[in-house]
Amino acid sequence: MILGRVYGSVVSTHKLESLVGSKFMLVQCIEKGELVEKYLVAVDGVGAGIGEDVIIAEGSSARIGMRNQNAPVDALIIGILDEKQA
Repeated sequence: MILGRVYGSVVSTHKLESLVGSKFMLVQCIEKGELVEKYLVAVDGVGAGIGEDVIIAEGSSARIGMRNQNAPVDALIIGILDEKQA
């Protein structure tokens, strides 16, 4: 899993049918509690908003989370962090 902060949304004028209705978000990764210069595009599975810290599943876990094994998804937002604890 990856921690990240939603940086913005990604607009797609054409999508595969298996992704129609999915919202794509640009996420900046968090490593060791700090934002790093690494970004990824993730499908939003929970309704995350810009500026929120999120949990992202990768690879086959993302496809399973989409409930569609054939969806070409490599990253899926599966949770929104309410608070951080040390």
